[in-house]
Amino acid sequence: MPPLDTLLPFLGIAILLSLAPGPDNIFVLLQSAMHGTRAGLTVVLGLCTGLVVHTAVVAVGLAALLAASAVAFTVLKIAGALYLVYLAWQAFRAPVGEIGKSDAPVRTGRHMYWRGVVMNLTNPKVVIFFLAFLPQFVDARQGHVALQLMVLGFVFIVATLLVFGSIAWFSGVFGRLLMRSARAQRAINWFAGTVFLALAGRLALSQR
Repeated sequence: MPPLDTLLPFLGIAILLSLAPGPDNIFVLLQSAMHGTRAGLTVVLGLCTGLVVHTAVVAVGLAALLAASAVAFTVLKIAGALYLVYLAWQAFRAPVGEIGKSDAPVRTGRHMYWRGVVMNLTNPKVVIFFLAFLPQFVDARQGHVALQLMVLGFVFIVATLLVFGSIAWFSGVFGRLLMRSARAQRAINWFAGTVFLALAGRLALSQR
């Protein structure tokens, strides 16, 4: 297990990285504003589940294969871009006044959780980032490298939960106030759709 003098700086860096604007925290912000705090927190759990998978992949060495395979990277990023386009389409066609309807618990349950999982797992840059970032804090002399990577991944997930959970809460509160206005709700839906399309284009054009 990494020593405390390694874990504490790592936690601080992980929090700063989670605060930096990126597809995942923007996704949390928009989903929370559109569907409420509970939905946003559920999305955060889905995103963190994806991080568990990425951590495991790095720990067992499969991430290096993905990083070296242009085909695997391309397939994954295209899948992610298509999913973002699908989310944009849903945002553009979302009916005004949807929040508060009887189907809200469904949208804040399994559906939102899997949105977070798919969003995270279809971004190949996350696993490549983990492959480049986590090993920098591993001390091979202590042995159990895979265990050290898993612990570091867990700490990163904790940082993500703290930061993204805060984003979901604040965005959900202010989003709920804005959603009382049909005009504001329509504007948020179109803004979200536009952002999703921009993220899709960015991901589709990304390089390893």
